[in-house]
Amino acid sequence: MDLKPVNLADKLATFDDYWSPKIVAGFNGHDVMAVKVKGEFNWHSHPDTDDLFFVLSGRLTIQMREGDVVLGPGEMYVVPKGVEHCPRAEEETHLIIIEPAGTPNTGDPETAVIKTKI
Repeated sequence: MDLKPVNLADKLATFDDYWSPKIVAGFNGHDVMAVKVKGEFNWHSHPDTDDLFFVLSGRLTIQMREGDVVLGPGEMYVVPKGVEHCPRAEEETHLIIIEPAGTPNTGDPETAVIKTKI
């Protein structure tokens, strides 16, 4: 058991790449990931799991075919499983994403970024 808290600012300071989630913790078979984003990701869906986005700083637009959801600091949104979405950030934005361990960030294992633990 680790008795040290996870300092998200310190973790985010260790990398500069966008759209490359870094695992900062795990619980009940889920990865808790810090990620920096800027620009537009790709349209994708996750057929077997929801996708949770929690904004730490900046602004995130989650584009969906049904309409957009715009998030600011301290706000979160859960994209239901199977819903096609495309996250976009005009400025550098810091997020926490929580999903089952091993879930490909693109919805497709062939094109997914390999997640690393920091």
